[in-house]
Amino acid sequence: MIEWLSQYYEWIKAFHIIFVIFWMAGMFYLPRLYVYHAEVPVGSDLSENYKKMEVLLLRRIINPAMGAAFLFGGLLLWMFWDAYSSDTWLHIKLTAVLGMAAYHGFLARWRKAFDRDERPLTSRQLRLLNEVPPVLTILIVIMVVVKPF
Repeated sequence: MIEWLSQYYEWIKAFHIIFVIFWMAGMFYLPRLYVYHAEVPVGSDLSENYKKMEVLLLRRIINPAMGAAFLFGGLLLWMFWDAYSSDTWLHIKLTAVLGMAAYHGFLARWRKAFDRDERPLTSRQLRLLNEVPPVLTILIVIMVVVKPF
């Protein structure tokens, strides 16, 4: 099975990178929407508009992109597990990816809170948490490209 997949390696890798980019674009933007949303009055037209933007971004872009990134990344992992399974960089990268997925889960939970007109965090707290995806992205890219460990 792996030999059959290996002829599509470049395509699998390309689609993995494409969907990671889509996922990260959403992961960078959604927390920024939350910052703005937290600063507008509950029940205002702007608040209602943010609710629509947040749900569409999460459901139509971020969730499907994460699923596709995991699918294609999982295929790559499966294809090369024997070669890289003992490499520390891969374990650090996978841990950071799981951290990003957990953060994704927090974003989804906060979206539901905003939808109920709750403000789970202050805009200042949200601004600080907005730095999580870039930091994890830097770590992941360094692990994959530089392979320092």
